[in-house]
Amino acid sequence: VCDIEVPERLSFSYEQLKRYHLVERCVHVPAREGSEEEILLVHSSEHLEVAKSTQTMNEEELKRVSGNYDAFFFHPNTYRCARLAVGATLQLVDAVMSGKVCNGMALVRPPGHHSQRNAANGFCLFNNVAIAAEYAKLKYGLQRILIVDWDVHHGQGTQYIFEEDPSVLYFSWHRYEHQEFWPSLKESDYDAVGLGKGKGFNINLPWNKVGMGNSDYLAAFFHVLLPMAFEFDPELVLVSSGYDSGIGDPEGQMSATPEVFAHLTHFLMQLANGKLCVILEGGYHLKSLSESVCMTVKTLLGDPVPEITGEMAPCLSAVESIQNVRAAHKPYWKWLMYEDTSFLQNLSTKSHLLKKANTNPSTEQESKMTNNDEAVKVERFLELHMKNILFPVPPIKTATTTDSEGSAHLLPVPVHLVKEMDKTEIKALVSGFYADLVKEDKTLLSLGSMLAILDKILKKEVCNGIAESPTAAVSVAVALRHSVRFGFQRVLCIFVGDMQIIPNTEDGLPYCFILYLGIWSFTFVLNNFLLLLKDAEGNDFFSAVLGFILPVAYSYQPNLTVIAVGPNRSLGISEISLLFALLQGLAESRIFAVIEDTEINLMQSVAKALVGASTPHFGVYVPPTQEKVNKIKILRDQFQQEWKMLQCSGKLSI
Repeated sequence: VCDIEVPERLSFSYEQLKRYHLVERCVHVPAREGSEEEILLVHSSEHLEVAKSTQTMNEEELKRVSGNYDAFFFHPNTYRCARLAVGATLQLVDAVMSGKVCNGMALVRPPGHHSQRNAANGFCLFNNVAIAAEYAKLKYGLQRILIVDWDVHHGQGTQYIFEEDPSVLYFSWHRYEHQEFWPSLKESDYDAVGLGKGKGFNINLPWNKVGMGNSDYLAAFFHVLLPMAFEFDPELVLVSSGYDSGIGDPEGQMSATPEVFAHLTHFLMQLANGKLCVILEGGYHLKSLSESVCMTVKTLLGDPVPEITGEMAPCLSAVESIQNVRAAHKPYWKWLMYEDTSFLQNLSTKSHLLKKANTNPSTEQESKMTNNDEAVKVERFLELHMKNILFPVPPIKTATTTDSEGSAHLLPVPVHLVKEMDKTEIKALVSGFYADLVKEDKTLLSLGSMLAILDKILKKEVCNGIAESPTAAVSVAVALRHSVRFGFQRVLCIFVGDMQIIPNTEDGLPYCFILYLGIWSFTFVLNNFLLLLKDAEGNDFFSAVLGFILPVAYSYQPNLTVIAVGPNRSLGISEISLLFALLQGLAESRIFAVIEDTEINLMQSVAKALVGASTPHFGVYVPPTQEKVNKIKILRDQFQQEWKMLQCSGKLSI
């Protein structure tokens, strides 16, 4: 009897969604049964016939048939439930592909990712996500589909189905422990990269120890999945969304807390023009599962992402696995062409396994009692944890001011207009605190709109905002000082374009962490330390943002992000929009944009990114130049001790 894959997995999750008032904000897509033709897109007719025949079997016959498969248990209703899971998944794909909804989640069981062409396996009868991929290719003519499998078990069924197919990029991380953990397959390791034409399109990231946490999962996205996904450029993203990779799960024994799934979902929403279908797989601690489902759905609905908790430093074992995946895939991916990749043979977890093999096995009864105690502890922890990380969402998403140029009316409809600050008020404020920064009248006047929006963000009345300024560098310097005075101690500031940085030198105020992206230079100012990279072009955007800026920003964990866009910039509008979108994962999505250039297309794109519209398509992927990759590598090597999220790439110095 299976005592963890239970109906309560769905009912608990649905009840929690209702408690958070998320159900009423979603479009309900009716479920249907998947047809036999749809199931046969992936499975053999023999497999379908066996499944059908179980509907009329007695208990003895069901046990006998179940015994032919690994970890699968038939019930007379299993076949119908599995057909409903397939149909519900396909209904979601249709809703997303037709534009009826932007994205969505299918809460289904039984799960699917272990199911193979001709066999049920690991609670899975039909492979819901694999059928969805084949269905989307056939019905909508899609040529590139990304499947992200964050379940704690390897989805070997999905791997076998697509391992020779270059139209599907399959990524799975999973508890592996050097083949000790189920399904205990050699082909679940990092060196299984696909076969024939599918070489390079199967990515396995094995976790060789338990206890992996938020920073390990984020590092895997920054240093493996996201660069591959942006190069692959999918037309649809499907998630095999198993939450047994979350804290408290008896199967996974990992430490990641529910909000990490909000961050992972947020990153995937930047791909495929936002076409994202999340399909439930595993997850067996009901509280951990239901909170993680809610975090995912909140993010799909466009709510600000909660700040991530825990130390932002991946463990040594995670770094080793990430290094090995990068080394295994170097021959197949342009973004890895100039990266330092070498296989690590002497893994830190090997000796730990030998010790584990010699320990006395506990009785089944003892381990059950320990698991129950642990489950209750995690439940209490999560009760408190969710109260700590959840915050009231500001009533307004994005604000700007009624400006003299009259461009506000051209911005997307959800942008809220804020009244400018009174000129007398500004003069008093400037003479009191910012006289050393503001020398000219035109700067003084432009601060009226800038400070009005910033105040709304700092008071948490709006989530983010966008201001025009004739002197962005001065406006940002004032904004930084103003924010720190307001009590925001960790401000991340990014300059895009050719602008002078005015450091915050006022006595008694902490120095802000600044990143500066410029056309003539690619400069990172880290705690007063300056490094210059000349001529940053658009094709170096991904290696700079995913390989350096995001890992450093996540290590820093700011409570406000200020982004200034000036003239003579090397980044195109689509890159600037994506930068804004990616950085919304930080600081509860509090972003203040200061734009010197009044080009309306730029203002519109940034405003769309801030209100949560899907990011524009990037076009053909251009690989980074060797010179730029080398310079970013030097930076990573230099700063990885301080910003530990950088440690998954380049040379290791842990």
